[in-house]
Amino acid sequence: MAHFRQAVVLGAAALTALAVAAPPASAATTTIRKGSAAAAPYSGNVRASLLGTASVTTSLGSGTCNSSTMSGSIQSNGSALNITAASFTNVPGPACPGGGGTVTVTTLNLPWTGGSVVYDSAHTANRDAAVTIAGFKVKAVASILGGITCYFGGNLTANGYNPDNPNRPNTSVAAAEVGVNGATVSKQSGSNFLCPATATVTATYQLQGETTAGNYNQQLYVTP
Repeated sequence: MAHFRQAVVLGAAALTALAVAAPPASAATTTIRKGSAAAAPYSGNVRASLLGTASVTTSLGSGTCNSSTMSGSIQSNGSALNITAASFTNVPGPACPGGGGTVTVTTLNLPWTGGSVVYDSAHTANRDAAVTIAGFKVKAVASILGGITCYFGGNLTANGYNPDNPNRPNTSVAAAEVGVNGATVSKQSGSNFLCPATATVTATYQLQGETTAGNYNQQLYVTP
């Protein structure tokens, strides 16, 4: 069966991860800055762009997409990570291949509000922050068996990495990154009875702020 995919946040979130790990501290202990630990705080619009591919795995198989962006905003203390637009597609596509067919993914219930970026002083799994995308929900329509519709949703917690963290997933990119590593989302009401109860998401996004309106090339850096 083909699947939806995501990724969170944060990107994250997010996606965005030790997928279901609790944030290590209050968002009030976090400051998001413009590119370095000594730079000015940053509040404003953010965009997460997929690096490589994202995969979703369930008990019935797995699927992969190669194009995704999420856009939204955040406060400089790491609170109010809100996702206002998101897309999950494939090139060629737009449906994503997997499980012997394809799957078409549609985001639902946008905006996804109430997420956060929280500095991790323990640097769990070599990360700099926990990134949570709250209220994530998608509709996935698989092509097999005449079309199977599944709804998946929940909160996604991912690992956040500063641009200079040597342990970030993609060291060829000089940007903050959000690594979603086996994050779990659950089947929602309205799903076909064939849909599995859960799905796990694996993906990496680069996360950037705006330098000018619509120009997303601002490095972001998370500090205590």
